[in-house]
Amino acid sequence: MNNWNRIGKPIVVLALICVVVTGALAVTNEVTAPIIQAATAAAENAARFKVLPDADDFTAVDGVSVENVASVYTANNGAGAVVTASARGYGGDVTVMVGFHADGTIQAITVTNHEETQGIGSKAIEQLPEAIVAANGVEGVDGVSGATITSKAIFSAVEDALAQAGEGGAAADEAAAGLKDGEYTAEGKGIGGKVPVTVVVKDGK
Repeated sequence: MNNWNRIGKPIVVLALICVVVTGALAVTNEVTAPIIQAATAAAENAARFKVLPDADDFTAVDGVSVENVASVYTANNGAGAVVTASARGYGGDVTVMVGFHADGTIQAITVTNHEETQGIGSKAIEQLPEAIVAANGVEGVDGVSGATITSKAIFSAVEDALAQAGEGGAAADEAAAGLKDGEYTAEGKGIGGKVPVTVVVKDGK
């Protein structure tokens, strides 16, 4: 057997296989990426309606000022706002959506993504949102026994959402009306303590 059949030919065949597979993956990604993005956007919008059912539709708000807050959407009909925030749990990030009435009180909370252990961390996922809604905040709400880290993650995410909403009735009202000119300060939780952030809004930006 000459060197071409023994060494060269297998290398060429392997290279051609790699080229074909890479091309197929690229085409597949190009086709499926928009579909996946559309499905994700639809799921997120459905979750927003779940926590703020009185809304007619939502508009994204620019200028998120609190660390760990991913997005703020206001209801077009002024029903309130929805804030999405996350915090580190036991198995990964725990993401929550908090729906605020126009007066700033909490309408509902849902956990949209988590990697917590079934049967332990999942208990906190199932039980805490309703308890926090009933208390209209995390004060006075106990964590779930055996799921301390998950409980703290949910509390932290909700606290960040409250901070973004301004921890009061006026904040959700202002958010529903759109960005107003002025200077806004809020605090997010960092590794070593709180991190104050100030955002200046001018001409609605």
